[in-house]
Amino acid sequence: MMKTLLVRGMLAGLIAGVLAFGFAYAFGEPSVNAAIGLEESGGGHSHSHDASAPAEHAEEEELVPRDIQSTLGLLTGVLVYGVAIGGLLSLAFAFAQGRLGSLRPRVTALLLTAGAFTVVFLVPFLKYPANPPAVGQPGTIGSRTELYFGFVAVSLLAGILATVFGRKLADRLGAWNGFLLAAAGYLVVIGVVAWLMPVVDEVPATFPASTLWSFRTASVGTQVTLWLALGLAFGAFAEKTLNRRTAVGV
Repeated sequence: MMKTLLVRGMLAGLIAGVLAFGFAYAFGEPSVNAAIGLEESGGGHSHSHDASAPAEHAEEEELVPRDIQSTLGLLTGVLVYGVAIGGLLSLAFAFAQGRLGSLRPRVTALLLTAGAFTVVFLVPFLKYPANPPAVGQPGTIGSRTELYFGFVAVSLLAGILATVFGRKLADRLGAWNGFLLAAAGYLVVIGVVAWLMPVVDEVPATFPASTLWSFRTASVGTQVTLWLALGLAFGAFAEKTLNRRTAVGV
């Protein structure tokens, strides 16, 4: 059963990845191209350029052409991400099914997906939103990446702990009260951590607000498309699998 759910989860992630790629290509790439145009013209960087550097930069060639980055590269990245998330979702589902009350498998899958989307993407995005090319100091890429993934890890851990304690509170205080207390605990912890962690704001004053807005809304839309499609597809697969298992008396 675990192997079957894992395969179904990865398949659902593959389907979700294809849909997310379509959204990202249609709505995200135009703002990326606009940002790259600003970067190449020198109008979007928040850092200064060495006056002696243009000749050197002109001779540099992209390791991967832009048309490959925006098509095959984007597709590969989104598919790998979708399959990985789908596999992890199937493992979480196998653990949670039957422990969240008498919920249908489809509902359990959707609740897990919504919770994972919130703690893995939405909350970290609110603290450290995605930025297009031409935004950010090159020397701070490493530290910004560490801050982002560190915040994701804290949010995920807090979400897991909130779920565990929420389940115990539900046994004593009822499902609704347990959920509210667990959610409040998560918000308090993540709020304190967000307040303590450094603020990163390297958007140049000259960078077009419309391009930044378009890029960030497309980033959110891509993630919503991926997670929603994943939850719906895996929920359908899981319910069919478990119903078949029940029908044959396994």
